[in-house]
Amino acid sequence: MKVQDLALDHRQLFSLKPETLEERITWFYQLTQNSTITIKYILTLRVRYQLGAQEFAYILKDLVRFLFLNTKATRTMKRFFHYFKDYFLDLEWKTLSLKLFSVRSFGEKAASLVRSLISLVRPEEATESSPPSLDRTKSTQ
Repeated sequence: MKVQDLALDHRQLFSLKPETLEERITWFYQLTQNSTITIKYILTLRVRYQLGAQEFAYILKDLVRFLFLNTKATRTMKRFFHYFKDYFLDLEWKTLSLKLFSVRSFGEKAASLVRSLISLVRPEEATESSPPSLDRTKSTQ
């Protein structure tokens, strides 16, 4: 069976009942192990909740917690994890933040930012091979 056959389209995500969607998304993840698409599906259901469908408040909470806490961090997780803050306790949220945005990557980004800011204010250094040019037109006036 192909992944395309298992995938849900936007019509299904916005029209099916919560129980049906929970079953299909869980089944999709179990068969494909594709956490990226699974998180996007669940995020779509969070949009339905924000649009007023109260029955989607904490849909697939166990699956979301499993994906974020027990699987390898993906770009999609890093991009959308803020939308699932209410699925986790405060301590879990702090741990998850450290997992997704490690101190090392934060340090590298901070150092890169500092270097780029310094290069903006630091004057260009003249080297021996290229001495500063003298504008002779100003000296003859």
